Order: sequence, then C-alpha cells, then structure tokens
Amino acid sequence: MTAGRVALVCFGVMVVTSEFRKRLRLDYLWWRYLHVGLALTGFATAVWHVLGAGHFTGADGTRGLWLAITLVWVGLIVHTRLLRPWHQSRNPWRVVENRDEGDDIRTLILRPEGRALRDWRPGQFAWLAVGGTPFSLREHPFTISTAPEKGPDISFSIKPLGDDSLRLSQTLVGSVAWIDGPYGVFTVDREADAKGFVMIAGGVGITPILANLHALQARRDPRPVHLLYANKDWDDVPFREQLAGIARDIDLHVTHVIEEPPEPWDTGDHTGAKGRIDADMLDRLLPCQTRDWPHMMCGPAPMLAAIRAALADRGTPLSAIHAEIFEMV
Repeated sequence: MTAGRVALVCFGVMVVTSEFRKRLRLDYLWWRYLHVGLALTGFATAVWHVLGAGHFTGADGTRGLWLAITLVWVGLIVHTRLLRPWHQSRNPWRVVENRDEGDDIRTLILRPEGRALRDWRPGQFAWLAVGGTPFSLREHPFTISTAPEKGPDISFSIKPLGDDSLRLSQTLVGSVAWIDGPYGVFTVDREADAKGFVMIAGGVGITPILANLHALQARRDPRPVHLLYANKDWDDVPFREQLAGIARDIDLHVTHVIEEPPEPWDTGDHTGAKGRIDADMLDRLLPCQTRDWPHMMCGPAPMLAAIRAALADRGTPLSAIHAEIFEMV
C-alpha cells in the first residue's frame, strides 16, 4: 500500500510540474530529468503495488495479464531510452550554418553524416539535441523548416524565448547534433483533394507553414494559398524575403497583420492589415470560397483559440481547422 501511495504522489507531482513549469521557474533540462525520474519511480511503485497488494491479481490469469502489461511498458522504456538513442548515435548530423532570420530568430542548417532523414513530409517536426550524446535528455521538438524536396540538409528555426532555446540558438557551426524524427501530421500532404489552403501564423509559428509553402513551391502546385501572418512590428517580420520569393512562383496571397505598423503602412508587394486577427478581419481578407478549404494555423495558444472560434462563427467546419500550438522551451 505504501508503494501505491508513492506512485500516486509521483504522478501528481508530474502533472503539477508539467502544467506549471514556467510559473515554478523550472529550468527545462532539470524539469526533463525530474519528469523522467518521477515517471520511472511512479511506474515501478505502481506495478509493485498492483502485484503486491493482491486485490486485483488473485483471479486466475490476472497476475499474468499484469505481468504482460509490465513487460510491455519495460519494453517501451528500453526502446525509448536505449535502442532509439543507440540508433541515433550511428547517424550523427553536423551544424553547417547558423543564420539570422530577423526578430531574434536563428536558423540552424544541419547536414547528415550518416543516413539522411527518411519518409519526411513538409510541416513535420523532429527532436533536436546538440552536443553530448543522444542518450542524454537534452532533445527538444522543433519544426523542420525545410521542405523534403530541398533535402538532405534540414533546418530548424529557433526563437530564444526559453532557457534551452536560447542555448540552441547560439549553437556554433561545426557542432554535432542528433535527430529523432520525423513526427507530426501538420502537412499539406494530407489534403491531396483540397482546392486551396488558408494558412494563419503568428511570429515564429510560421516555420511549419513555411515548410509546407516551400514544398508547394518545389512542386509548382497551382492551388491558391491565402496566408495571414501576424507580427508585432513590421521591421522585425522574419522570413519576409522568403515569402516574397515563394509568392513569385506559386499562387500565394500574403497578408501581413501588424499590431503596431509604421506610418505610412505599406508592405510593398503584399496586402497589409493593422491590429490582430479577428472575425471581422477574416471576413474582410478571405474570399467566401475559402470557408471549406483546409485551414492550417500555428502560433501561441491564446491566438489559436480566438481564431478557431472566429472561424467556426464564419462557417468553417471544425474538420477543416488544423492547428499546431507553438510553445518555446
């Protein structure tokens, strides 16, 4: 019974420290160590409690079932913490460029020194670790901002708003890196029958959208794309030139939504809007025929929640709204 209480405490602390990590000012790396330690301790003591207490394992075959479940979980732990890092250690990557994109965003360009990334779709993410070994807990999830058609080199665009993201943004050229991926389904490849796309991004949340746009550009996809890109200041909008180049090759309509635009407010080749994206702005900027198109959004959670509600009021089906929340670590 004591083991059961220990397991309950471990799982409770895991939930609290995960939900309120930033409020508790826990360093990301130390939180990872704490999280893994609590998970392993909680799992082990929970199994000990279930098997030892006997209330749920007395019936015929029940003990064997719990032992089988335990072995499955042990197998997952071995795969995640031993086998997968071992596989990564045989396929190192090298940082070949650290590029300034504006608005404090840095793009790391990585080149494979072993096997290149396989089965990779635009908009997916991977776990990135720089330095050390893949057996450490220093990996972080970042969107692959390169389109698969432009591989085998891959890139990650990082804005240093968190403790470890600051360290990663300062990575030196020549550093060894480890990649685990790809993962995720935020990709235009899921929408082969779509007539067009609406894409909405906030700040560095543009990176998975940019990867999808690069893929459409490489494929010379004729379908129209309406992009609403929200930023605070016009001078610090990242990837402005890349978006302009893509718009010259495909049917891409870019609207820069700036909270505090300069006077006079002129975006040059693109449409500009002032303020924040809301229901009125969506009605004003998006043609009626786009309501049923796939809507791909990436940005801070409050922004996405507000836009999702506005899209629903506009008549966009929930099945057509795909969001990826952007959180810095």
